[in-house]
Amino acid sequence: MAASHDHHDPPYFQEVLHMVDPAVSPASPSSQVADEIRSRNLPPATYRDLPEPLPMKKVIGPSVLLLAGSIGSGEFVLWPYISTQTGLALVWLATIGILTQYFLNMEITRYTLATGETAVTGFTRLWKPWSWLFIIMAVVPWMWPGWATGSSTALTYAFGLSEGAVIPITIASLVLIGIILTISPVVYQTVEKIQFFLVALIVLFMIYIVVGLLNGQTWGALVSGFTTEVPKIPEAIGKLPIALLLGAIAFAGAGGVMNLAQSNWVRDKGLGMGAHLPKIVSPITGQETTQASIGYFFRQDDANMRRWRGWWKVADREQFLTFFVLGLFAILLFMMLAYLYVGVGSTVQNFDFVRLLGETLNERVGSWAGPAFWLTGVVVLLSTNLTVLDMIGRIVADIAKTNWLRDSETWTESRLYFLVVWLMVAFGSIILLSGVSQPLLLLVIASALNGLVMFVYSVLLIQLNRCMLPRAIGLGGIRFAAILWAVLFYGGFSIYLLINQFGKLI
Repeated sequence: MAASHDHHDPPYFQEVLHMVDPAVSPASPSSQVADEIRSRNLPPATYRDLPEPLPMKKVIGPSVLLLAGSIGSGEFVLWPYISTQTGLALVWLATIGILTQYFLNMEITRYTLATGETAVTGFTRLWKPWSWLFIIMAVVPWMWPGWATGSSTALTYAFGLSEGAVIPITIASLVLIGIILTISPVVYQTVEKIQFFLVALIVLFMIYIVVGLLNGQTWGALVSGFTTEVPKIPEAIGKLPIALLLGAIAFAGAGGVMNLAQSNWVRDKGLGMGAHLPKIVSPITGQETTQASIGYFFRQDDANMRRWRGWWKVADREQFLTFFVLGLFAILLFMMLAYLYVGVGSTVQNFDFVRLLGETLNERVGSWAGPAFWLTGVVVLLSTNLTVLDMIGRIVADIAKTNWLRDSETWTESRLYFLVVWLMVAFGSIILLSGVSQPLLLLVIASALNGLVMFVYSVLLIQLNRCMLPRAIGLGGIRFAAILWAVLFYGGFSIYLLINQFGKLI
């Protein structure tokens, strides 16, 4: 009888087993290095079979988290504000923006389905310095507590509280999110349950917008935005600050490294090869592991390729329906709502247009409509802030554990995650106490920086999925063209932003 052994046994242990019992092959698939996945900067990936694909109902989750993050950035704030400045002439830009992100998200998902590793770990395999560079790209654009501030501001509108209540409410919400994440046995499962509930509340209000708040004239204006007003796009673009425009494009969907967090959520959901890697758990209530998230790869035999096609099909369907279709619907609905009830040419600045929109709903619809809109804003922006804290914690912890603390028994990925989350809570509180509390300003800072980040990783995804992954499962065809478009799309606007801002300095 062959000696029993675990699939995590390293190659040297397999050799020992072979000497004890020749029936155990030292070259078993689980111990052989997967040469396709570069290993100069990190430990090599080894071969392992893909698990069987799951049905759609068990795959839904990562895109819901991404949607929860995206609705609170571009959908609820930036694009509706733009519609009060330009009308609906830029709906094509919003549509192209979120469609581009759908293709980006699937390339981020592709690498994780194939290896279990996050996309940023893959980038580090390409070039070691991407590790600390992506920590900067994750933290700097997202450390501004604009979403939590916006949520608290909307809460003061709904309950008639003074402006002075915004900062203490915001700090309290940040601390509450930190506590919820800290006591969650498996963090992903808790975040997913919360976000499913919050997104459901948002969708209910979206349904009400359709059946109770919009009229035929507004729908006609939307159709015109997609057709007869296309020639007005350059003129509409000229009415907007370039930082605001780039921010809105980056946040037509999620934006910045939030899209990259899709791979962290896919891994912790257990999709594809992610099923073989450890999950982030609470250091208080969960069972931690010191294992770093170094991935696996599968041989391109008939069985694995059948499983791969199944995983790709169900992951693509989940992403398209949840993120693209529902996300685009949210953008268009909130743009039309602002267009109808605030109008075009409003001089209201910053987050005050949210207050004005609610007050107009009170006057034209009923005294309950404004509070309903503002409370929806509270839910929308709170869900985004939860996503932001979770996303930054995941990305930074994954990079630190995989690159520098692989052998540490003390610093597990889970502990690093919670350290980062609480540092973000502390920094956000300090920023607010220092007097910087304008939600729209904070969001524009974050979103403009994220446009630059998206240009960078669009290029890297081509290297990762076209140059590293085998052709049978790698990036090609229309999806390759879409990522090349993303490079031009985000790169062009980013370069224009840099030239514009540099010109102002000189």
